[in-house]
Amino acid sequence: MPDIELPEAPVIAGARHVHSGKVRDLYEIEAGEHAGRLLMVASDRISAFDFVLDSTIPDKGEILTRMSLWWFGQLADVVPHHVVSTDVPPEVAGRAVICERLEMYQVECVVRGYLTGSGLLDYRSGGEVCGIALPAGLVDGSRLPRPIFTPATKAALGDHDENVSYAAVVTEVGAEVAARLRELTLAVYDRAEKMAREHRIILADTKLELGVRDDATIVLGDEVLTPDSSRFWPAEQWQPGRAQPSYDKQIVRDWLLSPESGWDRTCPDAPPPLPEKVVDHTRARYLQAYELLTGERF
Repeated sequence: MPDIELPEAPVIAGARHVHSGKVRDLYEIEAGEHAGRLLMVASDRISAFDFVLDSTIPDKGEILTRMSLWWFGQLADVVPHHVVSTDVPPEVAGRAVICERLEMYQVECVVRGYLTGSGLLDYRSGGEVCGIALPAGLVDGSRLPRPIFTPATKAALGDHDENVSYAAVVTEVGAEVAARLRELTLAVYDRAEKMAREHRIILADTKLELGVRDDATIVLGDEVLTPDSSRFWPAEQWQPGRAQPSYDKQIVRDWLLSPESGWDRTCPDAPPPLPEKVVDHTRARYLQAYELLTGERF
């Protein structure tokens, strides 16, 4: 697996850096009204194939933050979220939130309404995804008979998440919690898929991060329903049997796998910097997804 090297997290007065992921930097607030809570900052970094690329996507962190906040509001009656305040230090304004401390479940809660990506690879090899048997004859982009909960391991930075069975989730968190995670994940998808379709967007799949409060309430954390954690497709261009046009970072993946990039995915070398045209196109598609779904201008 690639050895992930992240840029040094920026220093923020009154906050202690505690962790960095592929995209987000996490700080503990040291004083004041929110002392002890977490400051979550979304960077402009972009990852692909378990690498954090040298290139960044301008405004990406702010787009992800705005989009998550909008979705948290739309989903508040389905599942509570972790955001406490958007009154953040000025140097990270627009791209950060103050949030609760949660005990995060070590499970990637994935739901698929359409067959693509790693789910398609699993289906082609055995006719099922995460132990769920699917009808014969499905192709890339096929709509599934019903959305399915397809969990994955939560891998360490630089490792690859692996699809697992529901039974593995039960082993990890217990039967009662596993059932609740599945129920909430499917409920979020059901709400979001219908809302996206009203805006002529297909929500093919999404990944949720869920945690628990001290009182056992399950809470939606991290980000939600952004182009980093979801596949969004233009509904009018949906055509099963091929890769779908997208409003997400599939643009980056496609370029890296193209002969133009000169990169071999099977080698350990980091991918090359993205050309300006790919950066601009990716930024434009993230913006389109945000503006089409929310009805807001960036």
